[in-house]
Amino acid sequence: MAGVEERRHEWRVPRRIVALKAAGTALCGALAIAGDGALLFLAGVAALGFGLLTGRDLVAPVRLAAGEDGLVVSGLAGRERISWNDVDRIRVDSQRRYGLTAELLEIDAGEQIHLFSRFDLGEPVVDVAERLMRLRP
Repeated sequence: MAGVEERRHEWRVPRRIVALKAAGTALCGALAIAGDGALLFLAGVAALGFGLLTGRDLVAPVRLAAGEDGLVVSGLAGRERISWNDVDRIRVDSQRRYGLTAELLEIDAGEQIHLFSRFDLGEPVVDVAERLMRLRP
C-alpha cells in the first residue's frame, strides 16, 4: 500500500566487503606461507585477523535489524534484542582526521553502546539513523 512506511528493516554487511576480507585472508596466508621469520609471523597474524572478520561476516551478515518491538544487534558474540524502551540515544558520531571523515552510528542502550560503520550496514550511517528514528515509537 503506497504511503505506508515499512515497519521492519535489516542492515547487512555488503558482499563486496566480505569478498575483500576473504581476499585479504588469502593474500596474507600466501605471504605467510612464502615468508620466513618476522614475515611469517606478521602475515600469519594478519591472515588470522582477516579470517575471523570474514567468518563473522559469513556467520552473522545482518548486523542490525529494527522493527516496532525494538532492535536486534548481531555479531561474533551472538544476537541481542534491545527494546525501544532501553534505547537511550541514537546518534551519528563524525570524526574528521587527515582530510577524511569517518562516521559511526552509535546506539546507546543503558550500559551498552553499539557502534556501526557503513561497512557494517551497507548504507550511509546518517540514512540508517534517520530510518531508526522513524521506526522508533
